[in-house]
Amino acid sequence: MRKQLLTTTAVMLLAFTGSAFAGMDEAKQFLDSEVKDLSTLSRADQEKEMQWFVDAAKPFAGMDIKVVSETITAHEYESKVLAPAFEKITGIKVTHDLIGEGDVVEKLQTQMQSGENIYDAYVNDSDLIGTHWRYQQARSLTKWMANEGKDVTNPMLDLKDFIGTSFTTAPDGDLYQLPDQQFANLYWFRYDWFNDEKNKADFKAKYGYDLGVPVNWSAYEDIAEFFTGRDVGGKKVFGHMDYGKKDPSLGWRFTDAWLSMAGNGDKGIPNGNPVDEWGIKVDANSRPVGSCVARGGDTNGPAAVYSIQKYLDWLNAYAPPAAQGMTFGEAGPVPAQGEVAQQIFWYTVFTADMLKAGTSVMNDDGTPKWRMAPSPHGVYWKDGMKLGYQDVGSWTLLKSTPDDRAKAAWLYAQFVVSKTIDLKKSHTAISFVRQSTLDDKSFTDRAPKLGGLVEFYRSPARLQWSPTGTNVPDYPKLAQLWWQAIGDASSGAKTAQEAMDSLCAEQEKVLGRLEKAGILGDIGPKLAEEHDLAYWNADAVKNGNLAPQLKIENEKEKPMTVNYDELVKSWQK
Repeated sequence: MRKQLLTTTAVMLLAFTGSAFAGMDEAKQFLDSEVKDLSTLSRADQEKEMQWFVDAAKPFAGMDIKVVSETITAHEYESKVLAPAFEKITGIKVTHDLIGEGDVVEKLQTQMQSGENIYDAYVNDSDLIGTHWRYQQARSLTKWMANEGKDVTNPMLDLKDFIGTSFTTAPDGDLYQLPDQQFANLYWFRYDWFNDEKNKADFKAKYGYDLGVPVNWSAYEDIAEFFTGRDVGGKKVFGHMDYGKKDPSLGWRFTDAWLSMAGNGDKGIPNGNPVDEWGIKVDANSRPVGSCVARGGDTNGPAAVYSIQKYLDWLNAYAPPAAQGMTFGEAGPVPAQGEVAQQIFWYTVFTADMLKAGTSVMNDDGTPKWRMAPSPHGVYWKDGMKLGYQDVGSWTLLKSTPDDRAKAAWLYAQFVVSKTIDLKKSHTAISFVRQSTLDDKSFTDRAPKLGGLVEFYRSPARLQWSPTGTNVPDYPKLAQLWWQAIGDASSGAKTAQEAMDSLCAEQEKVLGRLEKAGILGDIGPKLAEEHDLAYWNADAVKNGNLAPQLKIENEKEKPMTVNYDELVKSWQK
């Protein structure tokens, strides 16, 4: 019996040792077949990093874990290619579910409220950073990496290489989320139409300045008017594209920094301070004190109302009529159909779809007929403000997940963003999270076929694009209010002012309930006393701030454009 036991033990040991060797064999096959030469690391360093994963995963071999993310290209690649590879290399089986963005937030909320471990890790937007910091349901990754998760934290992770960690760091200085994918919303335009000599001459004759990338909303409006109804290549085209259906996706259209583009809130990178781009004001201790102008906020101030009115005007006057009844997903493919001259609010997540051969927006040589550029700003905008939005889907570990499962999930999270893999993933998904990937020669070579995306991400302008910040204390509760309020304006049920008055009041109801409940302690809301716009504007100016600004009587400022090629050259200098 003892001999049999020894023999069984020996077999098990051999099997375990063999599986460890098999893990590295699988890693080498993965490097040969999938990564190939698309890595910022040398082959020796790739193998060194993979060996670390093989060794670190040994205590968790045979474990089944579940993670979840929204359904976009980067995560499809992770779920279909990287999760199976990770299992072969480490012995940890990963079920990487792909569901809608709203469903991800719903599952996250349910786990936070119930304490039931639904998923072992979430890729959720960094827009929830204020929620994670205040509710303390997510693990501080800073503390995790230094303590319980130290033995499963990749020594080659190189946090300084990530370009989005300022978005996932809370006011307490801790990192709560690890960026996995990023995309921005930028200005998109038909480069070929803008460089057409007749279009240029006709525009100059009508408006008195050059057709080019609009610097401000006045120029964008002129260009939208110029192209709408114009015959281009034998068909009538439109000067603008957007969407207006009262649907949850309408909320993203505005929470994703539309108000900041108009000039709402205060100066500050990555977010306005003390008033952010949602119009929510915080005190010196980061406690939200109000959303309405009456409490020093800016959600219903002149800049915010102007932003909504311009959205409505342009949607009605310059976009295809069908756009008013479209959702985000339905409107996204429209510019690639070749009948739109420009779009002020265009997510770069659509880049891959825009590059498909055979579409009317692609040249025969594989280069695009379009470009992307920094977004124009509204009349209330001042230098030093953020100018647009970046979506940063980020790995988040909740405290309700048992330590061993969190460790296994953390290994997978680091695997899919590792330097060994990130360059290949970025070429597949057209999404950047690492500076080393951005700087790689392979993207210099590919840049002419990506329509300005690489140039933008390598430029200093990138810093003005950021996700929702920490002024928002409960993103899931507050975000859902936006599409309902602005949907009323889009449908004509309310004016822009009425819609924003309603929105700020509803936001303050949530802030008030959180204050009354006291569950967020000394970093929860503490609503300020009410005064009029003049009072709060004077208070802001006295303290060297901007918001809420007074109404500008002439909101049509002098239009300005810039030549796209000259703009790119200025970045490169």
